[in-house]
Amino acid sequence: MIAELAVTAAAVLLALFLAWFFFGHRRAAQVRVGASGVQEVTVVVEGGYEPSVLRARVGIPLRITFDRREASDCTSRVIFPDLKASKVLPAFGKTILEVTPTRPGEYGFACGMGMAHGTLIVEPEAPGKLSSASVAVAAPAQPGSGPTPKQPPSRAEFALFGSGVTCPTCVVVIESFLEELPGIERVAVNFAAERVTIEYVPSMVTVPQMQAAIEAAGYRAEPRGPIAVSEGAEDREAAARRREVRDLSRRVLLGAFLSPFIFVFSFPELFPFLPEALTQFWLLFLLTVPIYFVTGWPIHRTAVNALRHRTAEMNTLITIGTTAAFVYSIVATFLPWLLPEGLRVVYYDTAAVIITLILLGRLLEARAKGQASQAIRKLMGLRARTAHLIKNGQEVEVPVEEIQVGDVITVRPGEKVPVDGVIVAGSSALDQSMVTGESIPVARGPGDEVIGATLNGTGSFQFRATRVGKDTVLSQIVRLVEEAQGSKAPIQRLADQVTSYFVPAVMFIAIGAFATWYWLGPEPSFLYALISAIAVLIIACPCALGLATPTSIMVGTGKGAENGVLIKSAEALETAHRSRTVILDKTGTITKGQPALTDVVPSPGFSRERLLRLAASVERRSEHPLGQAIIRGAESEGVALAPPVGVQAIPGYGIQGTVDGEAVLAGNVKLMRDRGVLLDGLEAEAQRLATEGKTAMYVAAGGRVAGLVAVADTLKESSARAIADLRRMKIETIMLTGDNRRTAEAIARQVGTDRVLAEVLPDQKVAEVKRVQAEKKIVAMVGDGINDAPALAQADVGIAIGTGTDVAMESADITLVSGDLMGVVTAVRLSRATMRNIKQNLFLAYIYNALGIPIAAGLLYPFTGWLLSPMIAAAAMAASSLSVLGNALRLNAFKPRL
Repeated sequence: MIAELAVTAAAVLLALFLAWFFFGHRRAAQVRVGASGVQEVTVVVEGGYEPSVLRARVGIPLRITFDRREASDCTSRVIFPDLKASKVLPAFGKTILEVTPTRPGEYGFACGMGMAHGTLIVEPEAPGKLSSASVAVAAPAQPGSGPTPKQPPSRAEFALFGSGVTCPTCVVVIESFLEELPGIERVAVNFAAERVTIEYVPSMVTVPQMQAAIEAAGYRAEPRGPIAVSEGAEDREAAARRREVRDLSRRVLLGAFLSPFIFVFSFPELFPFLPEALTQFWLLFLLTVPIYFVTGWPIHRTAVNALRHRTAEMNTLITIGTTAAFVYSIVATFLPWLLPEGLRVVYYDTAAVIITLILLGRLLEARAKGQASQAIRKLMGLRARTAHLIKNGQEVEVPVEEIQVGDVITVRPGEKVPVDGVIVAGSSALDQSMVTGESIPVARGPGDEVIGATLNGTGSFQFRATRVGKDTVLSQIVRLVEEAQGSKAPIQRLADQVTSYFVPAVMFIAIGAFATWYWLGPEPSFLYALISAIAVLIIACPCALGLATPTSIMVGTGKGAENGVLIKSAEALETAHRSRTVILDKTGTITKGQPALTDVVPSPGFSRERLLRLAASVERRSEHPLGQAIIRGAESEGVALAPPVGVQAIPGYGIQGTVDGEAVLAGNVKLMRDRGVLLDGLEAEAQRLATEGKTAMYVAAGGRVAGLVAVADTLKESSARAIADLRRMKIETIMLTGDNRRTAEAIARQVGTDRVLAEVLPDQKVAEVKRVQAEKKIVAMVGDGINDAPALAQADVGIAIGTGTDVAMESADITLVSGDLMGVVTAVRLSRATMRNIKQNLFLAYIYNALGIPIAAGLLYPFTGWLLSPMIAAAAMAASSLSVLGNALRLNAFKPRL
């Protein structure tokens, strides 16, 4: 009884200590204001965040330098969900994240898997202090000159020679020497590429001074020009993944080689043919040491670092469980007299097999994650490597990096378009499916835009470069996908909250299981207690919870990019699936946004060709869009136009002039009546055209009516089908336009929208979106123009047509690269599929832990006599993570509706 009471008291004390250790008060680090006028702080990332609590002032830009000193997957990204900021943290490097907190309060931040957590406390500005960071301490101001504006930093790069930078310690040395100089904003040392990048204030430090500092640290450095990003280079994340897989493979091979021997030698009763020498405890110890210290090193190192920061994660549970088994076995091997006779047993097989299984699961996870992030690599692989540049009248093959805006480039049949531009000569059909998702090649000729990385067909053409490097459409797509994959969906907040308490809770359960088994378990109760506690620690899998959301987001946003749907954030992806109302701007969204000639109705005595010749010729001096549409229509039918004479615009009525010696009028019915032209019953025809949403124009020649020509903003081929699909998905569709109600209703009937909001001025679009939102509806807004940008921002989800303006695309949450309305259907379907996948993942993770932990604690033992082996628990833990990853990868099978 005394022993039981002692164990219980020890368990209570340990639980209280862990409660203080993980949840007790922590000192917050006060952020300092640097020379550049921004708040600065460095956070060490090593199993957790140190410091984990930051204190800053509101309204002043905050620069957090994350110094990541490990390669563990858990801390490869940091996310501030409430500030909508995130950053990838390369292993053994420093990364800067900049935000400007605009409101006081507490803002949590966490790693991408929700294992490591921190808090940013934003305090109100102290009285009498400036709350703006627009003032910098770059140089003393002259008396009476007022505050000095912040000077933007310059950038310098150095190549390192000689011995090179070959380890993280070298990085720290160089950075420490450089950071002692005044005016240094940021230092990034790439020890793999032997390169140093520095952001600095030119008025405070010079390039020679920085070079001297690097050489004082013991390295030879030379300034280099701007880095030209190699189009063929693979992304760093893929390279880091390959290194991780190679390292894990070597460790798993070691464990897989030794573990079977340890297991067999541990059970002589099952293998009676074994010599007694092979079953000795000391031999099992020697075989287990390499597995524990070499195979298990990544686990133990991360666990120790986490505990140093008063945090715990999956590695902590594994290390505690395997260490308990390993240390107990060492005592039984070398100090057996400390244990009662019945307790002198070893668990080397438990420690060895668990570590090997966990590392095997991690290896499989690393490979699966590589598949989840393949979208970025696939996009980067689309880039052309060379281009045929026209230089001094000659074609010269040059690397794509050397192309400048304004250069003229030749594209031959079967080649990729190297950069974005406008065709100046020639024509062809371009396969844009890899960028826009369009399955049919698109004809392009002089004046048409071409997109870099698209594939040329059988023709050849020359084009002038308009966007190069990071400004190309493909580069922007890559950037958007990277940002989206690093963002956090609101549904992940629940998983984050659970994960932050999960590991300590598992440790409490393990302590409770140990004490309960020691009190109530059969003899030898201590061994039963030890096994159940280890099984609880091993089977718990916060990793599955951490993987549930981000893996699906990575795959979902990647599939969207492959199909021409760019999703800016996980939040947009989640909101899109809840949208039940879609507001569609008419011009440029439902319609092509370019008027076209649709009808030609000649009066008796006039042919179709003559009517078109008269109307188009008089419009040649007009810049009105409707007039230009008539000219394009006539030219497309091969009508020869005549030079007009005495052309005069009549505001509000139309235009007049002389064509082929005849006085010609073209305009509305008011113009005809004003000039006394009889309409010969054409009013009914004009009325019919108006009900179809077309603008009819009367044409008169020599005082007689020659007929009607009608112009309309023609529908996109896919508009009606896309709207029908949305309605089948039980989504209400609303058309928004500035057109008169009759024209708007005519277009709405053609495409099948549920409602029409007509005669809406540009500055009234936001109010209309708010009015629909007031009906308690989640609203998605689709538009393309500058005047759509505020409405896109107001909507719950803004969807921009990629062929529209940059302003609209920047204001939107989702961009449709091709401009095809079927992209809206794809976006909603992909959003629903991704959210369904996330919920499945969370269910798998939660149900696994909800069932696995009680079973490991021995819940079934009183009824079945069955107790879970820690080795089976390890296999089950690996299986849980792999099941979540496998389910997320099913999204790769998503296909848009064509």
